[in-house]
Amino acid sequence: MMYKEVMAAFYEHRDREKAEKMAAYMKGNFPFLGITKKDRLSLQSAFISQAKNSGTIDWELVFHLWALPEREFQYLALDYLLVLRTLLQEEDIGKLKTLITTKAWWDTVDGLAGNMTGTLCAKFPGIVENQMLQWAESGNIWLVRAAIIFQLKYKEKTDTEILGRVIEKNSNTKEFFINKAIGWALREYSKTNRAWVRTFIENHSLPARAVREGSKYI
Repeated sequence: MMYKEVMAAFYEHRDREKAEKMAAYMKGNFPFLGITKKDRLSLQSAFISQAKNSGTIDWELVFHLWALPEREFQYLALDYLLVLRTLLQEEDIGKLKTLITTKAWWDTVDGLAGNMTGTLCAKFPGIVENQMLQWAESGNIWLVRAAIIFQLKYKEKTDTEILGRVIEKNSNTKEFFINKAIGWALREYSKTNRAWVRTFIENHSLPARAVREGSKYI
C-alpha cells in the first residue's frame, strides 16, 4: 500500500465535527481531519506493515508528511518511524531535532523523544553528551523537554547522572511543559529506583508541579 493511498483514505474519512473538537483539544494549534486514533490505525495498517519490512527509512516521505497541514499526517509519520526506529543512524539526530522543533507540541514531541531519540541515544551513547546536554540548555522548551524525557523507557539502564544534570539545568523554570517533563521523568524512574528519586527530590529545589508529579510512587 502506497502512502498516497493512505492519504486518500484519510481524506475520504474526514469528519469535520470531530476535527473541530480535536483541534480545540490541541488549543487550535493544528487543523485535523477528524479521524479517531482507532480508525487512523486501521486505515494505515497495511502501509505500516509494508514499511516495517522495507529495511530503510524514507526521510523524504517523513518530511513530506510533516509538511502537510492536517495533524493526522504527522501522527502517520510518527507511527512510520516507530516501526523503523531500530534503523536510525547517528546522523539522524539532526533530523529528529528538526521534527521536534517543527509544528512542535507535546503530542509529537513526546513520541519523538521517548521512542525515537531514546532508541538512538541507547544505540549511540555519544549523542547524549554531544546533543542531549546541549538540548537541555537550548532555551527551546521542546528540545529541553526531549532532553529530560528521552530516557523514559530505560528503566535500570537510566543514566542518573545525565537525568540529574538535565533536570538541574532547568529546575528554575516556570514553563509548564518542562516542569511536567521533570515530574514525568522522575515518576517513571521511581518505578525502577524509588530511593534515588526520593533523594534527588529531597536534595534539590524543584518546581512544585515537578515534585508533585515525581513523588507519586514514592
